[in-house]
Amino acid sequence: MGTSEAQAALTMPLGEAIFTQRAIRRFRPDPIPEADLTLMLQAAIRAPNGGNAQPWRFLVLRDPEVRAEFATIYHEAWWAKRRDAGFLTPEDLPDDPVTRSARRLADEFGQAPVVVLLCATSQGPGAANSVVPAAQNLLLAARALGVGGTITTLHPVVADRVQALRDLPAEAQVVYALPLGYPRGGFGSVQRKSLEEVASIDGWTRPFDSR
Repeated sequence: MGTSEAQAALTMPLGEAIFTQRAIRRFRPDPIPEADLTLMLQAAIRAPNGGNAQPWRFLVLRDPEVRAEFATIYHEAWWAKRRDAGFLTPEDLPDDPVTRSARRLADEFGQAPVVVLLCATSQGPGAANSVVPAAQNLLLAARALGVGGTITTLHPVVADRVQALRDLPAEAQVVYALPLGYPRGGFGSVQRKSLEEVASIDGWTRPFDSR
């Protein structure tokens, strides 16, 4: 798919894509068409990056057995992060919507029809930082196509197993793992702090006035 065709396929207004994008953690089993997956990746590689070095590689997991193997690794990583935070058992976890949703994703990760590992091609922080805009580009393109997803991270305890999963070279690092699929549920607005709480102007203590 060329640049012109890719641009023509993304017809959703940018404002609608941005303001109705939300983290999607529950997926229908419907496969994502090859052309749509290609378009998301085409959008990802157009992202800004340091020095135009493009220090990224996108490892797409579609085979059910491969996804299931990675899902086991992700589940272990998710619980490793919980243990680091002092939550040792399911009963220890906070009973709030975000935690429940994240835990369900950990349990059902392999049900996403596609998982994209966004990898930096070196271990330096600069390479990882350049992958971040690519993730957002990918998710915005996915939103325009009716596909949902969310960014997730792993944990050092599974690093060796991730490297061995699909022959990742030693210098590669998985910055994000993005499960992708058509949502069980819907897109829509999200709750955010007010702009005055998180933005300032000409000084840290001078709130930005959005009126």
